[in-house]
Amino acid sequence: MSEVNPTRTGGQLLVDALLARGCELAFGVPGESYLAVLDALHDVQDQLRFIACRQEGGAAFMAEAYGKLTGRPGVCLVTRGPGATNAAIGVHTAFQDSTPMVLLIGQVGSDFVDREAFQEMDYRRMFGPMAKWIASIESASRVPEYINRAWQVALSGRPGPVVLALPEDMLTATAHAAALPPQPVPSPGVRAADVQSLQQMLDAAERPLLLLGGGGWTPTARDDLRRFVHASGMPVATTFRRQDVFDNRDAHHVGVVGLGMDPQLARRVREADLLLVAGSRLGENTTLGYELVPAAAPSARPLVHVHPAAQEIGVLYDTALAINADMASFASALAGLRGRPDRWRGWTEDARRDYLANLQVAPAPFALDLGQVVAWLNERLAGECIVTNGAGNYTTWLHRYFQHGPQRLQLAPTSGAMGYAVPAAVAAKLVHPDRTVVSFSGDGCYLMNGQELGTAVQYGAPVIFIVVNNGTYGTIRMHQHKRYPGRPSGTDLRNPDFAALARAYGAHGETVLETAAFAPAFERALASGGTALIELRTDARAVTSRLSLPA
Repeated sequence: MSEVNPTRTGGQLLVDALLARGCELAFGVPGESYLAVLDALHDVQDQLRFIACRQEGGAAFMAEAYGKLTGRPGVCLVTRGPGATNAAIGVHTAFQDSTPMVLLIGQVGSDFVDREAFQEMDYRRMFGPMAKWIASIESASRVPEYINRAWQVALSGRPGPVVLALPEDMLTATAHAAALPPQPVPSPGVRAADVQSLQQMLDAAERPLLLLGGGGWTPTARDDLRRFVHASGMPVATTFRRQDVFDNRDAHHVGVVGLGMDPQLARRVREADLLLVAGSRLGENTTLGYELVPAAAPSARPLVHVHPAAQEIGVLYDTALAINADMASFASALAGLRGRPDRWRGWTEDARRDYLANLQVAPAPFALDLGQVVAWLNERLAGECIVTNGAGNYTTWLHRYFQHGPQRLQLAPTSGAMGYAVPAAVAAKLVHPDRTVVSFSGDGCYLMNGQELGTAVQYGAPVIFIVVNNGTYGTIRMHQHKRYPGRPSGTDLRNPDFAALARAYGAHGETVLETAAFAPAFERALASGGTALIELRTDARAVTSRLSLPA
């Protein structure tokens, strides 16, 4: 008995359970509250790499990015109190972005609970609004059970984050317990009646639009989706920061619906007589404040809403057909339906023409034109580069001029979290060392987690970091200028020399002041073979891809 199922510490049982689920990367900042886990990781470092990060917020973002890229829960390990609070930003992002993630937090020993012991926190109260399940593992013998449940909850329905507290005495206690094998995750399917109803709606439509977002788009689901789109002739749009769900270079792709969108596409969304939405929750940013698709109001046209979580359908919108299904099941059913290519061809071609026109970069009256920089990168890295970004107005150029697909290559927080791009890029390079990874950050965005460049250097993750430095919190400055013109407050930044800072970490670093200097600098960064940073010093008046500050 003992040879098959030997006595193990809670820390060892935890690591055994992670290995049983195929976990090969875990991100975190070491802490004394989970020393037993760190010790167990030492024995399996050739199977499960622990990536020691510089701050728990960066570690949590790495775990979230891992979940986005792989479809498997990203694992983050942090210590109690300050470690947990730092990691909360990644949990919030995983919740809003519907990303599977498991946060493991050291906790005070069970004999100290509820005394406000050193760094003690009530994680159920803290994470309650932003996690799918929060629990504390009180017995070492139940570690396999809790890890199994964490995986199932994180992956089922609408994916999201799970938080488990690890009391220090539980991690050092011993027990006989076997790791449970991975369990199948049940998923809702498409009913025959839904297929029949959808076909009738397609037959009647003159101006349909397929709007794609969310997660769960497996390679098979993408193939099924593409087969239907090509056979039917239906135009396809993607949602805010989910641009890579469908190949942007495909003739049926007509743009991105959300913040900074092409006004012509917004008009077409309103003109569509059938809106087929798959995967997206139709949140605030996608619907432009719930106006592009009006919430809590009768719909002027049929809305078909497909989502893996039943509680997301029919809550805000007048839905003609609700389909509770995962994206693989829905795409498989969709591939068997017929469209009206002769009827829809002109509608799709006109929309595609508008999309291509929106890709054209208008000259900007600044020494460094960010539109030209992104357009050049779009041609240089077509279809093979993972691109990450955080939050800020600098992203409007990236979202407008960079085309994604046909694979999952975009990592961006729909939660609008600053500081995401750098750690997400590190995780992406560790998961896909053969791919080029480019990280975009604004200056304020970069300084929130830029220290994770040191993590990239330490673990040999040659990311190219691009920092757009305009010396201001540009999004807030823009809103100040609109509402309180001539009265900037709290938005100026005095920044370091980012290129010199990168070189101090042992990375390649360059500063670019004008458009023509970017391409050679990027080629040198790529040729360096290591981690590199390019600082782009831009004009603060260039606030979006469509407007300058005076406008």
